[in-house]
Amino acid sequence: MSTINKPDKFTQPKPRTEIRLALPSKGRMEEETRTFLHACGLAVNKVNPRQYIAQIDDIPYLEIWFQRSADVVRKVRDGDVDLGIVGFDMVVEYRGGGDDVVIIHDALGYGQCHLSVAVPEDWANVHSTRDLAALAASRQAQRPLRVVSKYERQTTAFLEQHQIKPYRVLHADGALEAAPQMGSADFIVDLVSSGVTLRENRLKQIEGGRLLQSEMVFIGNRTTLTQRPEVLAVARQMLERIEAHLRAVEHETIIANIRGASPEEVAQKVFSQPDLGGLQGPTISRVYLRDAADIGWYAITIVVRKDRLHQSIEQLRSIGGSGVLVLPITYIFEEEPHRWLKLLDVLGIER
Repeated sequence: MSTINKPDKFTQPKPRTEIRLALPSKGRMEEETRTFLHACGLAVNKVNPRQYIAQIDDIPYLEIWFQRSADVVRKVRDGDVDLGIVGFDMVVEYRGGGDDVVIIHDALGYGQCHLSVAVPEDWANVHSTRDLAALAASRQAQRPLRVVSKYERQTTAFLEQHQIKPYRVLHADGALEAAPQMGSADFIVDLVSSGVTLRENRLKQIEGGRLLQSEMVFIGNRTTLTQRPEVLAVARQMLERIEAHLRAVEHETIIANIRGASPEEVAQKVFSQPDLGGLQGPTISRVYLRDAADIGWYAITIVVRKDRLHQSIEQLRSIGGSGVLVLPITYIFEEEPHRWLKLLDVLGIER
């Protein structure tokens, strides 16, 4: 009689071989994250809007997992996924006390907001955290002040730091702004971008009541980054494209024609102006005209900051520039992105 060997339910699962990237799964953050990655040349291929797994065609061995923002951090922390893009506020709230979550890029340039205390407008005597602490102390005999927030860890630490006692932290998943008017809470701690929603719900921010500034960040799991070279390679590929895109959106390419006796003379004209140096300097090439007798024209190509574009064009005109073209830039790659070198240092990996 043969015996069938059943698998031991306590057998450890096989190590994961695929590489996983977690992205926010809901609303504006999902849309803005996919738009951002597309601009970085990392378009997410999500065929069905209801599916939770997708891919990036340019990195075919990378799995994209759509998760709630809090779960993006938790799953990176626990090693269920290797990389993630999420708000810094969520990283602070859910990364835990260890160093399992590593921030690879700390400023992706979208999702900017801040975590702030907001109290009812009709609290006429409450304008600062000191006033809020005094109010809490005066009500001690009645009941603790009730604060509703999705950020229990940060809210508790903030209230303790500013001696706002006694208090009771209540959790809510929906819109928090209505809680004070409903009477289910006294004030809130929530993310604020423009502040319009607070004002429309008759709430105000108070002096000293900002807990942190947040925007979207790129994170990874320390263990997989250090023990799986293929994960580190994907992190570098993504980081290179992100850095190149973010650098490019701040600049424009200018092409113009300038008359001069030689490329060196044209270069000196360019360097005589403060905004025309470019990243390393101008690219200069001879212009060949139909009229062979009309010589001494050169085309220059320079890269300038967008916020200095008007000044750059005026300076080009002042040195005889004409036929000025302004072109967008998709990427600007450096030899070694400084955030990549910083990541290696954080991970303890030799360069």
